[in-house]
Amino acid sequence: MRKTNQLRLTIVLLAAFWACGSPQGNAEQQTSAADTAAADAVVAPQREAASELPPDTARKPEKVAKTPSAAPNLKQMPDSGFVELVTLDSTLVLDMRYATPNNFLKEKVYDCGKCLLRKDAALALVRASQALRKQGYRLRLFDCYRPLDVQKKMWKIMPNPSFVGNPYGNGSMHNKGAAVDLTLADSTGRELDLGTPFDFFGREAYHAYTQLPPDVLARRRLLKQTMMAAGFSPITSEWWHYSYNRKNYPVTNFKPGCE
Repeated sequence: MRKTNQLRLTIVLLAAFWACGSPQGNAEQQTSAADTAAADAVVAPQREAASELPPDTARKPEKVAKTPSAAPNLKQMPDSGFVELVTLDSTLVLDMRYATPNNFLKEKVYDCGKCLLRKDAALALVRASQALRKQGYRLRLFDCYRPLDVQKKMWKIMPNPSFVGNPYGNGSMHNKGAAVDLTLADSTGRELDLGTPFDFFGREAYHAYTQLPPDVLARRRLLKQTMMAAGFSPITSEWWHYSYNRKNYPVTNFKPGCE
């Protein structure tokens, strides 16, 4: 009987011992789980914060700005409205010759070197510019909209309808805001050789003239094909002149502001 009681006592003591050890083990397991959760809680926001950081743009190719902040609201503008070209395409190179004495008139006849076209012609020119940029070229602009008074000065010096539109007849497409004089430039904006200077009144400026180096003829052909694909039409005697004939706009004589 005494041995039986001692055996029972031993069993009770062992059970008490294991009961005291067990919570400690559970606590360690719980603490370990809590530490892991806490660590995860600290790391997780760091991962989320990292995902919110802007991507590394240093390795990406530079993007050409398509529409500067000064661009007009084209949706509210009629097709007949005038648009300043550089507000639609900042890669266009302005070399507005009639805002300087560097032209066949030998005098400055524009107050400032702004290039304006009717809205639909302007959008067509931007399409041509985008197509050429993909091939490493830019457009360099010599003249765009031209007031009728300037056309009269030109006619006085060169009264030849093959080169200057008669201001006392139908005028020029420039006077309607639907023509542009331009050339090709490289990616830096440097003017490329297209055979003659701008406003060269001679047979070498004709599209049909082929006695030029192959690279010059290739550039003329590229410019012509690109402009025609965008909706412009060339004229026989000037490789630099392209008209947007899809709408018949009236001749105008307003003077663009120079703000």
